Amino acid sequence: MSNGADKAKTAVTNILLTGRPGIGKTTVITRLADLLSNKATAGFYTGEIREGGQRQGFGATTFSGGSGVLAHVGLQSRRRVGRYGVDVAAFEQLVLPELGRGCDVMLIDEIGKMECFSTRFVNAVRGLLDGPTPIVATVGVSGGGFIAEVKARFDAEVWQVTRESRDGLPQRLAERVAATLRQ
Repeated sequence: MSNGADKAKTAVTNILLTGRPGIGKTTVITRLADLLSNKATAGFYTGEIREGGQRQGFGATTFSGGSGVLAHVGLQSRRRVGRYGVDVAAFEQLVLPELGRGCDVMLIDEIGKMECFSTRFVNAVRGLLDGPTPIVATVGVSGGGFIAEVKARFDAEVWQVTRESRDGLPQRLAERVAATLRQ
């Protein structure tokens, strides 16, 4: 007879990458996407918008080629993280169709404060996490609400991205995803 811990081990289809800002979580996701080029991937990754050498905001790019602004210092919005106004409607317009695309593996960068302003995003990700498709997602180190909920799931493993681990993580993740897809 197996116990709940055994069930949780075999049921893991969701891998969450966490680590301090700037440690390389997005790079791990994009390198993983390159390693999974023989699989159908969907999802998105985020990056800084730099102007004149200064960070002015954050953009999102889908694996199907779309891109848009997630947050910017010049954006007037009631949804703010620090000095950045968050464009929830533009984020939803870009990302929600991507999250609905059929795929072998879903890559999400990231489940963070800005993204979680969108209830529709939270609901879509919750549905994906409950589904059969393997997911590799980055998630904030700290945060309550949906961020904490995701990290507490029985079917998720949380992997720490560090300066020492980040270079080898894409290959380890690709092997793990391939093994999951064979099951």
